[in-house]
Amino acid sequence: MGIMTEAEAKTILDKVIKLSTADECTAQLTGSIEGNIRFALNNVSTSGVVSDTNLGVSVAFGRRVGTSSTNDFSDASLARAVKRAEELARLAPENPEFVPAVEKQVYKPSSTFSAATAAITPEQRADIAMASIAPCRAKNLIAAGFLNDEQSFVAFANSKGAFGYQRSTEMDYTCTVRTADGKGSGWVARNLQDSTPFKPASDIEIAMRKASASAEAQALEPGKYTVILEPAAASGLISFMFNFFDARAADEGRSFLSKKGGGNKLGEQVYDPRVSFISDPWHPDLAVLPWDGSGRAREKMAMVENGKIANLMYSPYWAQKQGKKVVGRPGNIIMSGGTKSTADLVRETERGILVTRTWYIRMVDPQTVLLTGLTRDGTFYIENGQLKYPIKNFRFNESPVIMLNNIDDLGRPVRVSEGGGMKYMIPPMRVRDFTFTSLSDAV
Repeated sequence: MGIMTEAEAKTILDKVIKLSTADECTAQLTGSIEGNIRFALNNVSTSGVVSDTNLGVSVAFGRRVGTSSTNDFSDASLARAVKRAEELARLAPENPEFVPAVEKQVYKPSSTFSAATAAITPEQRADIAMASIAPCRAKNLIAAGFLNDEQSFVAFANSKGAFGYQRSTEMDYTCTVRTADGKGSGWVARNLQDSTPFKPASDIEIAMRKASASAEAQALEPGKYTVILEPAAASGLISFMFNFFDARAADEGRSFLSKKGGGNKLGEQVYDPRVSFISDPWHPDLAVLPWDGSGRAREKMAMVENGKIANLMYSPYWAQKQGKKVVGRPGNIIMSGGTKSTADLVRETERGILVTRTWYIRMVDPQTVLLTGLTRDGTFYIENGQLKYPIKNFRFNESPVIMLNNIDDLGRPVRVSEGGGMKYMIPPMRVRDFTFTSLSDAV
């Protein structure tokens, strides 16, 4: 079925709620139509379209909770799904952290849907793949990439009268370009809600230039360097850090935001004063659903303001326990910045290292958010405002908290693709004393 209209979704959800005899019932419908095309070695390898729709039912008898799911929306199947959830709830132990479902909410719609993205055809996907492959073939370079476009909907209702419905779209494109001998590599990625401005020819040109320029990389001694992190490179570290913006983890001493002696660092200076992060469901370039995972209406709010922690996430249980307002998981994070491009930052750098991308990032110490990972796909030495020569990739050991205290300059924020269910806008940044610990032979 893929995408339901609001009326279709509400009809099914209302049936489910009426079928339940539990103290409370929440039902959610999700559906998507995803198209994709993959290419490697300058040839398309796979393509297809996947459609899916699913119903989840959650009920509670007191503090006993049961859930079930189905993709059959006949009346008999809906009845079975409700009955199964209720059977499981009666068998389940009491949840000591149970919090009742949200009351009826008012949601301000956000612009998460683009007709152009929803209308992408197989022919358009093939054209994008060819626009990536053809220039590489002409220059004896090798392209490998993936395009995924999705239109989706989510609708939920509960027995307290809350109801929400919204459609969304998203497009993700990545392409790695290698030299024929495998010694040089370049990479680009785009994440868009509206595919209209996407021009693969200009993106692939960047990856091609980096691939050609990064061959014959020279070794540079590991150590602390001034680095320019492109947005995709910086976001890999910053997105890790936001996994620890949970008040409970901080209050229980399990986070870099834990305070000695107990409590958290809400309101304290943790970063350089130029560092600010907000969450805004209605941001014109990064709109997300106007409700969180529990159905609570989202608000625009500061997470970090002038380097100080402005808000932490409070789950309904922890907020109730601590006497605080519930702050759900935000759908997006937008970091403040300036107007400069990555090229502008390079031109203003006397000596440093340009990092295109960070990858294979792993946690070393959650108390400091010390991370380890590798650079890849184009790492260059900068001298007197120019990319002087390519250098071998490094392993780094660095904390984004320390990194955001060593800011030299910030560029213009751009939308980047990150996992974990949260979307980001991150600027390129020049950072002092970034720690590289060893060399890597990978390109």
